[in-house]
Amino acid sequence: MAQSSKTLYVGLDVHKDSIAVAYAPEDRGADVVSLGAIGPRQCDIDKLIRTLHSKGAALVFVYEAGPCGYWLYRYLTRKGVRCDVVAPSLIPRTPGDRVKTDRRDAVMLARSMRSGDLTSIYVPQIEDEAMRDVSRGREDAMRDLKAAKYRLKAFLLRQDIRYEGRATWTAAHLRWLADVVCPTPAQQIVFQEFVRAVTEQQERVQRLETELRDQVTRWRLSPVVEAIQALRGVELTSAVILVAELGDLTRFDTPRTLMSYLGLTPSEYSSGARRQQGGITKAGNTHARRALVEGVWAYRYPAKVCRHLQLRLETLPAEVQAIGWKAQVRLCKRYRQLTARGKHVNQVVVAIAREMAAFAWAIARLVPLAP
Repeated sequence: MAQSSKTLYVGLDVHKDSIAVAYAPEDRGADVVSLGAIGPRQCDIDKLIRTLHSKGAALVFVYEAGPCGYWLYRYLTRKGVRCDVVAPSLIPRTPGDRVKTDRRDAVMLARSMRSGDLTSIYVPQIEDEAMRDVSRGREDAMRDLKAAKYRLKAFLLRQDIRYEGRATWTAAHLRWLADVVCPTPAQQIVFQEFVRAVTEQQERVQRLETELRDQVTRWRLSPVVEAIQALRGVELTSAVILVAELGDLTRFDTPRTLMSYLGLTPSEYSSGARRQQGGITKAGNTHARRALVEGVWAYRYPAKVCRHLQLRLETLPAEVQAIGWKAQVRLCKRYRQLTARGKHVNQVVVAIAREMAAFAWAIARLVPLAP
């Protein structure tokens, strides 16, 4: 029996233990068919492909990005089947629809894919995702370290044990902690456990930072990581976070596209002759946006090439150094101008971060990557 030349759009609602399946024929007037749920194993996927190939010559799979990752996308791609991963926040939904089931989600994905209403996301390569996991693991460790320090300081405050020094977690502060004596033996044990927790988290952060520095030297995007460190406020860890989260920055056609992806563009609610803009959209990647915003604080001060920045610039091409200096002169001046106009500091920082992303994009375009 000859196969049909039409395409089948297959929606997958992926969960840990099951995958709900529905397909929509290419004909817009045809109904979407639900096939129920299958298992998440590769043999289950193979059986599904064989079943669908008997109905249509070409298959287009689609599923939402979620906690199950990209293994399904990579497996289907290796099988020679097209697969798109879509952003859950950009899937069209009917406001009055109050019923949500796996079957309805799969049907909606298939129908929306057929009509072209879905926005596909960028799926990183396995090596890029591994680097991103290392950088995110370091961020998690930093967050846990901060929480451990907070618990220790809160415990001491409850005992009215106060440090009179100028800064905490310096060598002097650590010596002071070693001499702390709590009112009771039980509280002393709790105090020592808090101190030990801080020490363990510090060691965890150091291990992950060492691994990050080791892995980045063998990464295909290592030249981009080195190049964007020409920007003031972007050191190694910030550069790794930015590139690991965004991938190849040149995949964005224009700087404005990159700004939009980072969620640094203003939101808008306009109707008729009325145009109203609000805060930034905060769409896209939060890790990369946070790395940019943290780096912006360096532009509060006058333009200057400090010793640490000079060391980073020594190995970079002259055109990259020129962009870095141009960015520093412009963004430092921009920070002063916006502050003088009475803008809130958070608005100023976001505005500088938006332009900083454009300079990072310009630098990335100058860096050749290994094939």
